[in-house]
Amino acid sequence: MKKNKHATSVPVELQSLIETHQHPFVVIDRDYRIMAVNSAYEKCYGTTRKHAVGKPCYVISHHNDRPCHENGEDCPHANLFEIGTTDACIHHHYDCDDRKCQVRVTAYPLHGSDGELYMGELIEQLQSPEDRRNHGVRMVGNNEQFLACLEQLRIAAASHVQVLLQGETGTGKELAANYLHNHSPRKDKPFLTIDCTVLTETLFESEMFGHAKGAFTGSVGEKDGVLHEAHGGTLFLDEIGELSASLQAKLLRVLETGQYRRVGDQGYRTVDVRLVCATNRHLWETVVAGHFREDLYYRIACMTIQLPPLRKRLDDIPTLARNLLEPIKGVLHQRFTITPGAIELLKSYPYPGNVRELRNFLFVAATHCTDGEISKTLISRVMEQHQHNREQFTETVTEETRQVPVAGPDVASLHDMEAQHIAGLLDRFDGERKLVAATLGVSVRTLYRKLRRYGLN
Repeated sequence: MKKNKHATSVPVELQSLIETHQHPFVVIDRDYRIMAVNSAYEKCYGTTRKHAVGKPCYVISHHNDRPCHENGEDCPHANLFEIGTTDACIHHHYDCDDRKCQVRVTAYPLHGSDGELYMGELIEQLQSPEDRRNHGVRMVGNNEQFLACLEQLRIAAASHVQVLLQGETGTGKELAANYLHNHSPRKDKPFLTIDCTVLTETLFESEMFGHAKGAFTGSVGEKDGVLHEAHGGTLFLDEIGELSASLQAKLLRVLETGQYRRVGDQGYRTVDVRLVCATNRHLWETVVAGHFREDLYYRIACMTIQLPPLRKRLDDIPTLARNLLEPIKGVLHQRFTITPGAIELLKSYPYPGNVRELRNFLFVAATHCTDGEISKTLISRVMEQHQHNREQFTETVTEETRQVPVAGPDVASLHDMEAQHIAGLLDRFDGERKLVAATLGVSVRTLYRKLRRYGLN
């Protein structure tokens, strides 16, 4: 039986399905109408099922009066209903506090028992303002290296210079950028983020600079870019080293002249924005290699601040663990304590994934905790499972790689490449076997077998 054209509800099984998602999830029909939302969607957008159902999706999330594709944004709606494909794109939504945040939306075809096709849309936050954008986590610690870094951030925040944040993945570069903004004279102005790794070059240019009406196929409306929206505030460019040469040139012009031009527009606009950039690599080495402009480097690195890896501040684990557990309590609606034995075990791990990996350990442990006490035994099980998963993944990839035929005598064998990689890690981590094993995703015992095999002892 087909659904009535003007019905504003979905089959019960679809409503039950979307409640299983931790992230905001919404069901949309062919006419862009919201048919169902889960609790996470209600909380994120400050709405209720009664208020949202029946309204166009772009009214609730975009605060627009027409579909987002008519304003130049990518939209998976047409592809899904025309050819039934799963699609994903980057959008800007307005949250429950009417603040703009960057999200990734993934659309899935859903078929109800009524025979109708719906679009199920999973919404994952890539950037949200202030504390929510960092899951409520603050910069905390008493380690000497961390405090020295914090003092550099405090000094930089008081000025208007461009700042380059360098540090391994998971060290909290985005948190540091947020700290810079919140302690600067610009704190009452916008703080916006662009992740240079998730946007194509064309989409990055449109997001950054905006576009004029009719600038490209499908752009019915015009759009102001992030530069315009961040005027007077701070713009955080994450993984700046991923920018293409052409985008580097355009960004350099903005920094040199304070002017930019929207895609498809003739006139220039003026902007006042402070740029904070981040990279997980040594950006100067990229300059030397010819992949990053030297003149742009000097523009964005007026102050360079190195964020210490977690393995260099293991004495901060107790403070970090308590801080990281706070937002987890809110998500799981349960209070947790962590035993001294669990803390000591957490302090013994090298954390190649840094604070992000510590947060993952705690979250997994909390989800398996039945009495509110995170014990040493529970943390041990979580770590063992984590290590097992990494080993399985590594062995799978290695086996698949072995099956790739060698192109010729000049191509290094897989074993030679692995030996060179391990030798490089040994040099990087000063021979620390435990850290090398963690980085490779294998046990220390497996690492020793490889060292013997390759004569690296």
